[in-house]
Amino acid sequence: MNEVKATKKALRKKALERRRAIGADEFERAGELLAQAALRRVEGLAAHSTVAAYISMGSEIPTLPMIAALQRRGMRVLVPRLGSGLDIGWGEMDDSSALETMPRTASGGIRPREPRGEVLGAEALRDASVVFVPALALDGSNMRLGRGGGWYDRALAQCGPHTRTVAICWPWERTSGPLPREDHDIAVDEALDLGDL
Repeated sequence: MNEVKATKKALRKKALERRRAIGADEFERAGELLAQAALRRVEGLAAHSTVAAYISMGSEIPTLPMIAALQRRGMRVLVPRLGSGLDIGWGEMDDSSALETMPRTASGGIRPREPRGEVLGAEALRDASVVFVPALALDGSNMRLGRGGGWYDRALAQCGPHTRTVAICWPWERTSGPLPREDHDIAVDEALDLGDL
């Protein structure tokens, strides 16, 4: 393992350890705050604009309140359909009751729930006005540290020229120094952490 990969792995481990200390009340409140912040990020967009988000899992800030708020605002919401885990696909989110629990990965890792219905290809992201992505850390140049599969870096390469990308993290996950970077890593346009509220 090269030095950059090893540093990223250590940073991920540290971030996930810190997240384990978060209480249930804090998770619930964070989901509500995220929904409010996300609505501010889509102000000015026409109803029925396309927004891409993700279904939170584990220690990520809950995104279902955000998705519901975007839907009430009239947005068309796309969420990942992971397929083999390497395929970039999207599904249109109608309501949270349409989510299916997915089997674990071959290595035993958990996967986010996915909506039923048609699987849209990677090119579906070109229609998105805003794309919300998860992050375990974010630096001052808006480079994000993800979970290590490179899925979002491949997905973000599909964005249209006017798509705004927004990474979501806990406030303490904003770093003052630069994060380790590989050639495939793509910076986002802005960060959204609950310290912004």
